Amino acid sequence: QVTLRAGAELNAHWVYTLTLRATCPGEEKVEKQLFVWVTAAQVLHCDAPFASTEGDVVQVLADVAPRTPLYAVMPQPLGGLTVSGVCPGGHNLPLQQPWGCRNPRHGGGGQGLPPPISLQFRLRNHNTPLVLTNQGLVLAPAGGFDPSKGTQTFRLEIDVMDRKGHNCSGAVRVEVLPSCRPCVSFLEPQQAVTVPGVIGPLEVVTQVHASGDNVRYAILAPVAPTFFTIDEMTGKIRSTHQLEVAQELLLVQAYNALNPSDHATTMLNITVQGTDQQQPSCVPAIFVSQVPETMLPGSALVTLRCTGCEGAEECLQYTLEGPPASRSHFCMEGPQLQVSTTLDYDSKAAVTVGFQFTATIMVTAGGQPPRSTHVPVLVTVTPVNEFTPVCPNGTTFTVPETAAFGSAVGLIAGTDRDYPLNSLEYSLEGGPGPEQPFSIDVHTGEIRVVGPLESQQHKSYRLTVRLTDIRNDLDPAKRRSCLCAVTVHVQAVLDQAPVCTPEVQELWIVARSGSRQPVTRLACQGSRDGTTLTYSIAGGNENGHFQLEGNTVLYLSNNLPEPRTFVLLVEVWSGSSASRRSTVMALVVHITPRSTPVPPSTTTQHTTPLKERLVVTRTEAVWHPPAWFVAVLTVSGALLLAALGCMARSLLRREQKQGLIAAFCSSHSNRVPGKLLLGKRQVLHGQGSCISEGQPFMRERWGPSTFSPIPPPQEQFDGRAQDPRTGRDYLFNSKTGARRWI
Repeated sequence: QVTLRAGAELNAHWVYTLTLRATCPGEEKVEKQLFVWVTAAQVLHCDAPFASTEGDVVQVLADVAPRTPLYAVMPQPLGGLTVSGVCPGGHNLPLQQPWGCRNPRHGGGGQGLPPPISLQFRLRNHNTPLVLTNQGLVLAPAGGFDPSKGTQTFRLEIDVMDRKGHNCSGAVRVEVLPSCRPCVSFLEPQQAVTVPGVIGPLEVVTQVHASGDNVRYAILAPVAPTFFTIDEMTGKIRSTHQLEVAQELLLVQAYNALNPSDHATTMLNITVQGTDQQQPSCVPAIFVSQVPETMLPGSALVTLRCTGCEGAEECLQYTLEGPPASRSHFCMEGPQLQVSTTLDYDSKAAVTVGFQFTATIMVTAGGQPPRSTHVPVLVTVTPVNEFTPVCPNGTTFTVPETAAFGSAVGLIAGTDRDYPLNSLEYSLEGGPGPEQPFSIDVHTGEIRVVGPLESQQHKSYRLTVRLTDIRNDLDPAKRRSCLCAVTVHVQAVLDQAPVCTPEVQELWIVARSGSRQPVTRLACQGSRDGTTLTYSIAGGNENGHFQLEGNTVLYLSNNLPEPRTFVLLVEVWSGSSASRRSTVMALVVHITPRSTPVPPSTTTQHTTPLKERLVVTRTEAVWHPPAWFVAVLTVSGALLLAALGCMARSLLRREQKQGLIAAFCSSHSNRVPGKLLLGKRQVLHGQGSCISEGQPFMRERWGPSTFSPIPPPQEQFDGRAQDPRTGRDYLFNSKTGARRWI
């Protein structure tokens, strides 16, 4: 069996020659050659311009249909496996076509196309509306492009991988150009159609027409028309069945079939009159208006011009129908629609109806039976900024002088009656500064501290807050504001005693001669940030051995004859001397001279002074492992010991087996003396077989360099004897039976 060495590199189109030699006992050597021919494997390679830095370029129009193929990544056999971008139809970009690509290498089918190869495509950037399919097709967005925008550019970075893991990458840049086609539009947004006589089923009533490309028509409202239907292609409106007297309001939409987002609507009021029952006809047939909330009662909104009563308008009656909210705000004075009460935009009634009032004017003509027509009305009320914001004057807050940065002082509760209610912005006149260390939240009106407060310099601060309303008028520039006076009193806070860490220190130093030696630096903090602290040695400074410079303790060397301990009391305070609050900390300093003289041999009684007890706290870090760690460590140790035991047992069995095989070979040689070669040692080979050292080893299907001879074991002989047949002396091993001729 011939295998490829790990990490080996082969050269394509080379032929490697392997020479194999085999020998068997009692036979001649056999030598054969094995030829290995290395061929080139397929690799994946992305072709230009798809694999270039800029990528391939595709230009399409903005009105391209949704999910139209714009680009295709296709495999092509060029030496290895080449991937390049092509157009699905194989054309260069014409701006008149819905999709295009650049520099295709192959067409869409026929001879010359590469065989189907399983490739995987992955989009590296997902910030694009374009779609990449599993077949390598780049599609337009499902909703199409927005034709209202200018030139748009989208970049797609694509990874290609085959089933063997080879991969390459490329990029496509899609440029969306503005469409030159006209938008869909109706000439008349409102139309009224009157049919004087009876009409039969599927009879054409009227036809709507919209300008644009690929125009289609549909009825949006009502969702299920009762009397009429529309032809999607021509826009012709037909009756669903025979109609004698009927009226229906239709909302018709025209849209571009290739770009549904390009659409327009028109309103149709269709009235079918009987042969002798002609209904009144009014202009306008639909009334839609937008009025401010300050319109005075009695103002006229519209005057209807209706006919259908033998030319006399006196026989026509006008009635307003609709929800109670609409009938309470509007009324009819003959053919004139008027405002009856104030249209308050800030009222609950206006908010409930969404600031839109709907109604219907019914025009009835006399006769038997009476004939009538309906004119829909939609009135939208717009806001007017009528009221000025109000805030409570004389607002007072109190804040301690130790308040931290960002602390809340109080809340200004401003009000505004314009809808939306209390829609205000807050600002502080003059802004924050040293003389006014406050700020206010622009939306909530909450005042906060943004600077230091000194009660001795400022007992109180007088602030001016401006309240400005927002979103209360149709014109954003029309805004109202007011000023509020706010007083903030600063409450004095008594100073607290400084805090020192630690309160007791024990120090050891070796004295240096002729200099001031630093001992320690005291770490103390006042009750306020930036408070100046004063330090003084209150006791224990015998003979002036120590001195303070700020918060640093210095030792003045004066050549002490022997080690000595000093207990210093340091007082720390802040503020003036009259009203100061202080803290006392203790320092235990052990001074050791640089060279201590040898004391005399005379016995001297020393009296040990009674020292004050000193408590020293020391923290030691102890690691307590969790229970799971102890369990894992125990199991790992047990598994390691078991593995070592199995290994020792395997080695012991192997040595016992070799000894048994050697004993068997020795006894076999004694029984068949003719097979024993003089002057040769027996060795073990293979699966327990006995061969002489003079015989060649068996090599099957391997070359001469594959194996090396096994060295003979080092035998220990404990006896000597003479062979009765030959008379020669030999050494033997009484345990294994092995022999060696002398």
